[in-house]
Amino acid sequence: MKRARPVFLDLTKIALPVTAIISIFHRISGIIMFLAVPLLIAAFDYSLTSTSNFTQLQVWFASPVGKFLIWGVVSLFIYHAIAGLRHLLHDMGLGESLAMGRMTAYATVVISLILIALLGIWLW
Repeated sequence: MKRARPVFLDLTKIALPVTAIISIFHRISGIIMFLAVPLLIAAFDYSLTSTSNFTQLQVWFASPVGKFLIWGVVSLFIYHAIAGLRHLLHDMGLGESLAMGRMTAYATVVISLILIALLGIWLW
């Protein structure tokens, strides 16, 4: 008996549900934050070596590139924290139904975007 298996699986034509997209972005944001930690530690170490280095770092972080970097890292943290709270609620058995999972996924996106926009307004 021969099974009907897909011969060619085109990954660009597969429509992932919003819950899967949220989960994938949660993992990606965690990886990027993990990679950003050494840079943040190096900047912190550089700022502690002398007063002039601290002043240079303040000037650099006040520039548009520095503000964008801060905005990006903090935005990742905001999204990762909100998506993490969603996963914790699911681990506790809250919102495990398909409809509630979809609703919390959309809520994660909306809340994250609002907080990220407020962060951008505050920085600039």
